[in-house]
Amino acid sequence: MTTELITRARAGDGEAFRELTEPYRRELLVHCYRMLGSLQDAEDALQDTLVAAWQGLGGFEGRASIRSWLYRIATNTCLNARRSASRRRAREWDMPQVEPPEPTRLGEIVWLEPFPDALLEGAIDVPLGPEARYEQTEAISLAFVTALQVLPPRQLAVLILRDVLGFHANEVADMLDSTVESVNSALKRARAGLQRRQPPADEREPAPAPDGAGEQALVSEFVRAYESGDLEALVALLTDDVFISMPPIPLEYEGRDIVSRLFAGIFHSGRRVDLVPTRANGQPAFGAYLRASTGTRHGTGLFVLTLTGDRICAFTRFDNSVLPWFGLPRSLPGR
Repeated sequence: MTTELITRARAGDGEAFRELTEPYRRELLVHCYRMLGSLQDAEDALQDTLVAAWQGLGGFEGRASIRSWLYRIATNTCLNARRSASRRRAREWDMPQVEPPEPTRLGEIVWLEPFPDALLEGAIDVPLGPEARYEQTEAISLAFVTALQVLPPRQLAVLILRDVLGFHANEVADMLDSTVESVNSALKRARAGLQRRQPPADEREPAPAPDGAGEQALVSEFVRAYESGDLEALVALLTDDVFISMPPIPLEYEGRDIVSRLFAGIFHSGRRVDLVPTRANGQPAFGAYLRASTGTRHGTGLFVLTLTGDRICAFTRFDNSVLPWFGLPRSLPGR
């Protein structure tokens, strides 16, 4: 069937090409997102990949599978995109009447964007090679994708292809027009770089099962505390080393004390939001809608929680431009 589809596609049959590539579209989108950290950039890279595949199908020799061939094109498309990318510019603090405390540091990855769980269906439940070292759900988490973005581009590509997807070193060398020795060297450096950015897994309790009773209980407590502005209850849900980021605003806060001061400033200003649940990067998330004394509640952003055990260890806030990606409206009617 694949041979027949290739023959028809080479003859200019667009429907045959669609049948040939459609099974891999979503997993390729996730691959591009891991490479680029931005859903918008990933969608552009996927479209460029499919155009390049359509135009280059005559040169497909069948030495590798269609899937591996598409990953080769997608990876090199993303590497080119990273070289020429005009990353999103950092933005200023955007909460009037709230003066944020001095940040712990300024974040480097201001272009990071969330990935809707609705797009993960059928995309991370894919066959992995024997070299894979990460669970697919772990490898789409915000913390993992953020850590990837700091790696040099070729190291990033090698780590994803080898440790996340499980391709053999010789396959990766072929994809990158490199050598096995060069791939193994890049992988060693990438693993070391990633380890410096992420705490060892055994240092944290695992997150509760998605949509399980433990997660639902913790999420319900968070919603109640945040919507009511109950600072004491909210802080009680946080780990000692809780981390807050808010791309494209570069301010980052680490530690319960300073995070408490940040939330205190927000709550004391009288800002209250209603939270609408969704999921991003395999994690619980919420569209946040600012309450008004009269009229419409406007979407002010998307919150994504990272959980460990029965606590929240990270809170990431994105701006309101991402709400439509999650099927969330820009605003809600007044209550």
